[in-house]
Amino acid sequence: MAILLLLVIYLAFISLGLPDSMLGAAWPLMQSEMGLPLEGAGLVSMIVTAGTIVSSLMTGWLIKKMGTGKLTTVSVLTTALALLGYSFTTNYLWLCLMAVPMGVGAGAVDAALNDFVARNYSSRHMSWLHAFWGVGATAGPLLMAWMISLSGRWQNGYRLVSFVQFGLVVVLVLSLPLWKKSDHAAVVEKAAERGNGSLLKIPGMAPNLIAFFSYCALELTAGLWFASYLVQVRGVSAETASAWAASYYFGIMLGRMVNGFLSMRFPSKTLIRAGQTSILLGIVMLFLPGNFFSLVGLLLVGMGCAPIYPSMLHETPARFGEENSTRLMGIQMAAAYVGLTVAPPLVGLIAGRWSLRIFPFALLILLMMMVLSSERVNRVVAGREKGTGSGKQQPPLFA
Repeated sequence: MAILLLLVIYLAFISLGLPDSMLGAAWPLMQSEMGLPLEGAGLVSMIVTAGTIVSSLMTGWLIKKMGTGKLTTVSVLTTALALLGYSFTTNYLWLCLMAVPMGVGAGAVDAALNDFVARNYSSRHMSWLHAFWGVGATAGPLLMAWMISLSGRWQNGYRLVSFVQFGLVVVLVLSLPLWKKSDHAAVVEKAAERGNGSLLKIPGMAPNLIAFFSYCALELTAGLWFASYLVQVRGVSAETASAWAASYYFGIMLGRMVNGFLSMRFPSKTLIRAGQTSILLGIVMLFLPGNFFSLVGLLLVGMGCAPIYPSMLHETPARFGEENSTRLMGIQMAAAYVGLTVAPPLVGLIAGRWSLRIFPFALLILLMMMVLSSERVNRVVAGREKGTGSGKQQPPLFA
């Protein structure tokens, strides 16, 4: 039963990743068709992530009321309807309106599944879970490019993915009995009794939230603006740029597949540092002339992103207590979504006034923020474990 449920969760994360990367791939054509400024994509992204912040903060309460299985099913249905709405978009206002349910649905399912896997499965499954998100995120731009090449319409790309999401809803409904046998209601209820304010006072929580903020800000900034960077700075066609954008998400997917095996041998702290080093090398490549270096650079950035997010998420129960995990997962993801909300539109706004040549510099600043805050968390947690003689994580329910 545990393996069957894990397969369902993997499918859910493929579905979650599909729409995340499609806006950046479709935006050059959407911008031209609707006569919009470059920074228009940033506002849509901001609306989506604002919705995810609200639903993430409510995840602990929603899980207590509905359970992880029902919450996941309702959330995926919400995103499927939003994607279908995208496919009928002909103006910018409708696009912004459909971004609201897109964000609300994505935030709830993301936080709920990450908490479930962090408490019930080993670290390798967390990494592979996010690798399956990378499968969806890699497929998203490719499906969009395919639909554009066949019909010349970006709306058909969103319509295709909405049908995939509706199919997953059917699978989730059929899997509901599996969730009832595995969900830890006692842990959820215990976590729900503690307010968000007291959780924020846990030592190391502030830099931890900054680390989540800066990581996700970097990840989406790279994914959203890479295609436009190729078109405007490197002179690549919009169709080619959409296909190339998949290399970034392919790097994330491939890196997380490999990271699942590496997590059996190396601690999360080491894997996070290795990922940050790869991101730095990729950013350096973006400063070099030639499209080849840009392609390799974004692949390295993607591979560097691979171990960071799943490693930080899986460490939540060990660093801050399993009884706090469900609430903290929502708070951490809310901080991450604030980064998603603020950074990409800010980069777009600055680039619209100056040039997208600032793109590599923006990534470098966000990387510096992430490294400094992540190392601060390491020092605080190490000091606490040294002082208490504890800090060992409880074994997961499913290895």
